[in-house]
Amino acid sequence: MANTHDIQASPSTVHWGYFDAELDPVMEIASGDTINLNSVSGGPDNLPGPDYYIPPELLEIHKKVPKRMHGHILTGPIRISNAKPGQVLQVDILDIGLRQDWGYNFVKPLSGGLPGEFDEESHITIKLDKEKNEGELPWGTRLPLNPFFGVMGCAPPKNWGMITSIIPRAHGGNMDNKELVSGTSVFLPIFVEGANFSAGDGHGCQGDGEVCVTAIETALEGKFRLTVRDDLSLTLPQAESPSHFITMAFDEDLDDAAKEALRQMIILITQRTNLSKSQAYSLCSLAADLRVTQIVNGNKGVHVMLPKTVL
Repeated sequence: MANTHDIQASPSTVHWGYFDAELDPVMEIASGDTINLNSVSGGPDNLPGPDYYIPPELLEIHKKVPKRMHGHILTGPIRISNAKPGQVLQVDILDIGLRQDWGYNFVKPLSGGLPGEFDEESHITIKLDKEKNEGELPWGTRLPLNPFFGVMGCAPPKNWGMITSIIPRAHGGNMDNKELVSGTSVFLPIFVEGANFSAGDGHGCQGDGEVCVTAIETALEGKFRLTVRDDLSLTLPQAESPSHFITMAFDEDLDDAAKEALRQMIILITQRTNLSKSQAYSLCSLAADLRVTQIVNGNKGVHVMLPKTVL
């Protein structure tokens, strides 16, 4: 019978800036269990003024957790019993909610989609209203919120060693895909025993591209069901929303990311239908949308969205 577990962000349950296959899990669960996972976001330089709620564990993490690489504060890793390399971890996103009344966004010189065109650093605090489900920018613009975790990933292959959490790769990680909201399932390749799933980098909302490097960065709580699938084989993350199949790819070259995401969708179509590869290619041209996930994380991302109705 499936169980539900709670994992709170704390100095003993987070790792800062990296993924590593050698990192010990902070919790072990069975396949099919549900976890309630809390995240925090940002370093000391990202804290708001005194009128906002700051999760006390964030300040404790700043004091006690070493920032091993430049990157995100991630909750986990969570080991799933009997998960083995070559299998796939299905992450059903059951719910996502805000944990605080603020988020932040910044622009830095030599970063983002237009490196070198902004000479001064700019940092803004964004007021978040959970009841109205909107964020208010300092100049008055109000944006609807659609929270999601920018980072969800399994441990990478052991021979990769310690890697930054910033660059998305085959294990998932910093995918920054705004489609991965409540009601969506994510499918991640497993590379190590136990899978070792981590999540963080909470976003209140984000545009495709995430062009200045940051979204509305904030703390989130998520409810996930983690299930090991031995009937699937993937080389890159995929997702499924109530309305779409989604394939993803990441590469330093945006063209190469687009090509690989398209190849992955063609494979998906041929596996789910009796269509030939050529027919699937035509169907993608007529019905699928290629979207730029983000252009700022070292490996750029492209995701292909295919309406389920066409299959």
